[in-house]
Amino acid sequence: MTWPTKLPLVAILRGITPPETEAHVEALLDAGFDAIEIPLNSPVWEISIGQTVRQFGTRALIGAGTALYADQVARLHGLGARLVVTPNTNPQIIHSAVQHGMFVCAGCATATEAFAAIEAGAQVLKIFPSVSFGPQYIKALKAVLPPHVPVLAVGGIHPGNLADYLRVGCTGAGLGGDLYRAGQSAERTLELARQFVDAYRSATA
Repeated sequence: MTWPTKLPLVAILRGITPPETEAHVEALLDAGFDAIEIPLNSPVWEISIGQTVRQFGTRALIGAGTALYADQVARLHGLGARLVVTPNTNPQIIHSAVQHGMFVCAGCATATEAFAAIEAGAQVLKIFPSVSFGPQYIKALKAVLPPHVPVLAVGGIHPGNLADYLRVGCTGAGLGGDLYRAGQSAERTLELARQFVDAYRSATA
């Protein structure tokens, strides 16, 4: 399994509202992003995700984070979302998303959780919160994980430390508060997105 888009950086737009989504997603795509996550604890997420899929679904992998319940997965599938990001390794959620043909990035922290997620069908692992564990922990964890399973570092990743996580074997990262905070301007999102893209390209050149 490989990461399904050109750039393995997921933009996490936690707290975004429907009127804001178009401008911010357009900014992210202009910077080079092609994977967008709108967490399900954002206001009226169904509207935001639905309109983002309609407007940008052919240009990016669009989906949701903080998926906790199987009925949410079914609703996401109905909206046309293709990405499901979980905060845990609940096999019911992973199975449901895989059965719907969706791409699952499962949150985990330990080897036991990681293997449980893989067994349940998750195609990608999200190590969270990465900054609390540090690159060396992820390097040690990667040593026992199947090498074909992509690993994303999520939680506390910024342009200054992204390279540290890529060096220890992370495929990419999920980017939250250091990329987008609720209420910021689309211009600020574009500025920060370009910093992340430059950091990724410099680290992988």
